[in-house]
Amino acid sequence: MAKKDFVFQYLGSIQDCRDCPLRNICFLLSPGKYYRIINVREKEHQCKIHDLNKVVTVEVEEIPVPIAIDKKMAIEGSTTAILNKDCDNIYCPNFDLCNLPWVKENMKVKIENVGENLKCPKGKDLVKVYVRW
Repeated sequence: MAKKDFVFQYLGSIQDCRDCPLRNICFLLSPGKYYRIINVREKEHQCKIHDLNKVVTVEVEEIPVPIAIDKKMAIEGSTTAILNKDCDNIYCPNFDLCNLPWVKENMKVKIENVGENLKCPKGKDLVKVYVRW
């Protein structure tokens, strides 16, 4: 069941949800974006895809998305185009920060916060940033 302050990334809708009466609630979320649960409602609803066959509706807030970018581009408050790094090192701890399935061609993001330096096994000078689009 949902818990307050839980953070998740919405990956998009699935076919099983197309006929659900609650689909408009979920489909309002944007694929690739991260959300924090700020309130959990009590009423339970039937669900075809969750283990317990029940879900509750929640209120969420969008939060900045963590990604890896070249350090020289990491300027807080700036807007920049991002690209996938197309890294094939699936064992790298930063793999999910570099390979972003939701990125569209020439996608621009605003850097809200610059985080820590990242250790790249391929020697790239990367930093974790938090962005919105």
